[in-house]
Amino acid sequence: MTRLPLVIWTLALALLGGCGAISAVSKSAAPLDAYTLSPLAVTGAAAAGSRHIVVELPSSAAELATDRILIKPTALQAQYLPGGTWTDPAPALMQTLLLTSLQNVGGFRLVSRVGAGLTPDYTLMTELQAFQAETSATDPTSGVTIQIAALMTMIRETDRQIVATRRFAASTTVVTDDTMSVIAGFDSAMQSVLADAIPWVRNQGG
Repeated sequence: MTRLPLVIWTLALALLGGCGAISAVSKSAAPLDAYTLSPLAVTGAAAAGSRHIVVELPSSAAELATDRILIKPTALQAQYLPGGTWTDPAPALMQTLLLTSLQNVGGFRLVSRVGAGLTPDYTLMTELQAFQAETSATDPTSGVTIQIAALMTMIRETDRQIVATRRFAASTTVVTDDTMSVIAGFDSAMQSVLADAIPWVRNQGG
């Protein structure tokens, strides 16, 4: 039997290892599906207003400050949905939903993320406290509960005084844990939060 030189065996092993590495890189580079949520819909002509409000980027704990979709099997455990991401990190997604909903409903002269060189009348500060799906490790048949909670504070910029603070929260349960059902649950809970929060924001400060 012909014996191959050691260098050829070494080269062959390197090529096989390279194929495995390339396969792993290709798998890890496969794009995940990205999901977003719905703002409050436009129901008619947006109401006119004279005030300018800035919607600041919400703050959050580190487990929420990501575009990964948070799943919590227990209160002390954080996992992420393997097959998808948010289109933006959760705080940025929340900011966009608040801003777009306020623009759709109206009641302000200008709604923006930053002052854009103008001094706003109000600033909306938000702490995103919950934005996750929760499952039961002991009862997998109980479905998936979606939890969204946000503490919102309105600041009057003329004197930097707190006008009002309120916590908004909503939850909904979906019967299956497939990705689209989970996303639909998030959208339903977010609609409830926005339906309460947006009129509250509009009513602050006259």
